[in-house]
Amino acid sequence: MIRETTLRSKLFDSMLLIVLLLIAFLCLLPLWYTLAVSLSEKSAAAAGQVWLWPIGFNFNSYKQIIGDSSFFTSFWISIQRVLIGAFITFVVTTLMAYPLSKSTRDFRLRNVFMWILVFTLLFNGGLIPWYMTVKALGLYDTIWGLVLGGGVPVFNVILIVNYFRNLPKELDEAALVDGAGPWRMLLTLYIPLAVPVLATVTLFTIVYHWNEFFHGLVLTSGQDHYPLQTLIQQFVVVIDSSNMTEDQYKRLNELSNQTLNAAKIFIAMIPVLIVYPFLQRFFIHGITLGSVKE
Repeated sequence: MIRETTLRSKLFDSMLLIVLLLIAFLCLLPLWYTLAVSLSEKSAAAAGQVWLWPIGFNFNSYKQIIGDSSFFTSFWISIQRVLIGAFITFVVTTLMAYPLSKSTRDFRLRNVFMWILVFTLLFNGGLIPWYMTVKALGLYDTIWGLVLGGGVPVFNVILIVNYFRNLPKELDEAALVDGAGPWRMLLTLYIPLAVPVLATVTLFTIVYHWNEFFHGLVLTSGQDHYPLQTLIQQFVVVIDSSNMTEDQYKRLNELSNQTLNAAKIFIAMIPVLIVYPFLQRFFIHGITLGSVKE
């Protein structure tokens, strides 16, 4: 392909680059502002003086949060929830999507199960029946209640089903000729070709389990079993003034709800910001191009 290098094309490329840089700046601005507020002093944050750089640079808000005895416990609970939940959701959604992607000739009850899934996507039994079911199964106040309470996202199943159905049918025919069974086709054909959509729904699952806080409130008995987001949402600084030292009084005086909340938000975003770049490279299309030759 011959690339045009006229003055008009160069101007267009320059304008496009400027627009993309502006969009990137607007995306990063809220994150940077949150970090700046969390590192600023109480008076500057309350007066709205913080913009692109912290005023009265300090780590008091982070020390207050991390110094909480339940912080690391809740962090570990969230890590377990993300790892176990992502694995279970990956396995269940993939095993559900594979047969549902077949035609009614191969799976006669396909349409029945598909309508059941769509129905659960549109309607649900409500919070109380859901809570009673989880408690009756003995999942209350356990990591499994947090993981299995939303372990089958129907929307993700439909995404994977549509991706599987768009794969060339000639691949199935070639695999059958070679003697491959359903399990062999799923593990060696469908999953490798579906890496982009599987990475996407896995990221959805990770973000969901990390950011979800309501299940922690409903399905746990106390703060010792809270995941991180629930702890942050319910965070209250409890201070025993009778045992406070002079340094502790000084730190308390320098804290405000605004700087503390900004620190909570930034801490909660860090794991997702770390994971996302590793999954972003899979968000591509056309991975099956060239897999079938004329």
